[in-house]
Amino acid sequence: MRRSLLIAAGVALLSTGHAMAQDRILITSQWGNVTAELADNPAARALAQRLPLTIEMSDHLRQEKTGALSAPLPRATRRIDFAAGTLGLWGPDHFVIYYRNGRVPQPGIVVLGKVTGDVSIFDRPGPVSVQLRRAD
Repeated sequence: MRRSLLIAAGVALLSTGHAMAQDRILITSQWGNVTAELADNPAARALAQRLPLTIEMSDHLRQEKTGALSAPLPRATRRIDFAAGTLGLWGPDHFVIYYRNGRVPQPGIVVLGKVTGDVSIFDRPGPVSVQLRRAD
């Protein structure tokens, strides 16, 4: 039994490490580049399958950049609080990059991932075009 548990743990560890490597994306814009780790939910997996993407984004409430996706993503658990660097989904088809901490009204956002770089590059007024692709 102990050997079976060790083998199962090893397989789980290997598959988790591989999945994490596949779930990293690069977000590029004329303002700079950041990497992000995608969440483990149906919406984030569907987003990853659509890469590469270009999204035209505008500033909203001086806390986020938001832009429309070409088609909705699947439903997933929503939450109200977010932190700077959160990648979110507002409604079924609005991609959001939060560059400040805050809260949203109900029904909340689907968390798609978290920026691992300096998200403050998006903390400026005006529109920006971002490209999302898998990180190498």
